[in-house]
Amino acid sequence: MIDPQSVAFDFDGVVADTMNLFLKVAREVHQINHLKYDDFTCYNLIECIDIDADTLTDIVDRLQDGRYTDPLEPMAGAPDVLKRLGDQYGPLIFITARPYVGPVDDWLRQTLSLDSDMMEVIPTGSYDAKADVLIQRGISFFVDDRLETCYQIQAAGVVPVVFKQPWNRGQHPFMEVGNWRELEAIIDL
Repeated sequence: MIDPQSVAFDFDGVVADTMNLFLKVAREVHQINHLKYDDFTCYNLIECIDIDADTLTDIVDRLQDGRYTDPLEPMAGAPDVLKRLGDQYGPLIFITARPYVGPVDDWLRQTLSLDSDMMEVIPTGSYDAKADVLIQRGISFFVDDRLETCYQIQAAGVVPVVFKQPWNRGQHPFMEVGNWRELEAIIDL
């Protein structure tokens, strides 16, 4: 069981359904209609989807900067589980590879309706920096959707929990969950 006071969460692909918003921006801004969620079979998108680098950069920049017209939706069940965790065991810690807090912090506050002292967003600017933050914060478990990060944090002594996505379907030794109900079931509430 996961100690609810010693778990932290990635943002994109774990808490927020960023890839479905990616698809909406691709369709609405760039008229790219051939992509599907299951096409994202690797984390480095340029390697697995048929889209030019400039367009990909534009879409990713829009997502990171909060420049999109459709709402960023939460992963199903995430707000309920996180609200419960925050109310009972807060503060919640979110560690993102995004370079700045901005839209992530605003979105989480609005979506979770938690007091500002019940959550903290830590932007690392790099996937490789997450392990150091986890160690500094005394976090024992981290939920992420990027397998490479899971290997890095395991090497640092943190237990990774893989949030299943099409891009992390390779073999790995980690515990994994397919949704927030499965995650809730392994947190010692």
